[in-house]
Amino acid sequence: MIDNFNQIRYLLSFDNDDEFYFCQILKRKKENRDLGSNSHLIKAYYIRSFEGFDLDKGEMVCLAKYHNARVYINLNKRSFEHICYHNLKSITDHIMNKDFRGVMKSYNSCCGSFSTDYEKKWIIDIDEIGDIENDILSFINTIRPEGDKLIATLNTKNGIHLITKPFDIQAFKDKFPNIDVHKNNPTILYTP
Repeated sequence: MIDNFNQIRYLLSFDNDDEFYFCQILKRKKENRDLGSNSHLIKAYYIRSFEGFDLDKGEMVCLAKYHNARVYINLNKRSFEHICYHNLKSITDHIMNKDFRGVMKSYNSCCGSFSTDYEKKWIIDIDEIGDIENDILSFINTIRPEGDKLIATLNTKNGIHLITKPFDIQAFKDKFPNIDVHKNNPTILYTP
């Protein structure tokens, strides 16, 4: 079991009514072989406050356990206003292409795709814990822009996610070509 609720709560901030964090409970084929697709959305959450985050925790945990699913959160804030504009375009595109079923999934798809956070958070996905973590942290602090880039370290089922500030991605890829860096992906909030 992975429970990152307490650690992630300290990474959240709520500055205005337009901002929210996008959470999803996803049932994945990796843990559910009979699933027809790679993943299935059980439920989405639009976290607008600490109270909402705390209130939804119990339901998220119950649904994740019941469905053998994972709870994910994107740590880059979203804007209701911007998501609405992107959603309007997405719906129009689906209709123009006669993809009427795609309209149903449009809003959550836009929430997953479009961030408006000025303080971007990236994820370095490390599947094998060991000295590589220290090597990566030492290296990213020396590349542009210089300085401490680590925001948090979160446990995952197979390793860790280093939550960082942005850095020179090309310099990183030259040094660590086999380590994935995600610029707008969710991290694990809870896994049963």
